[in-house]
Amino acid sequence: MGGEFAARKLKRIRQKNKWKKVNYRNRILKIKKKKDPLEGAPQAKGIVLEKRVVEQKQPSSGLIKCVRIRLLKNGKQITAFVPRTGAIKHIGEHDQVTVEGVGGGQGGSSGSMGGVKWRVSKVNNVSLEMVRRGKKQKPAR
Repeated sequence: MGGEFAARKLKRIRQKNKWKKVNYRNRILKIKKKKDPLEGAPQAKGIVLEKRVVEQKQPSSGLIKCVRIRLLKNGKQITAFVPRTGAIKHIGEHDQVTVEGVGGGQGGSSGSMGGVKWRVSKVNNVSLEMVRRGKKQKPAR
């Protein structure tokens, strides 16, 4: 197969077989960007629709405080985790929040939080951590 003048054929075969590799196909066709609600962006803004609690996966037990959000850029709905103790008290319905990835493997969920892939970082353009500690006031909308 690998003769002196076989380079063109070898190149064509190699190009054809590349498409059988899942990672190559997904990268070239931009599958992740199309599937991802944030459309490949690191952060996105959304409006809080409701507060809810999500049960942890086995073997952990406990309730994770989350919010249901409608993204401004495309109207898709996602569930985002509200980190730290007491932070959920500072978020109300119709507040504008900024969400970011939660940092699980391959853009997925982290640890015992099944299906929750995002976390809230800001509420009404003020850092949630600053509001939680009492260093800043959350502006009313």
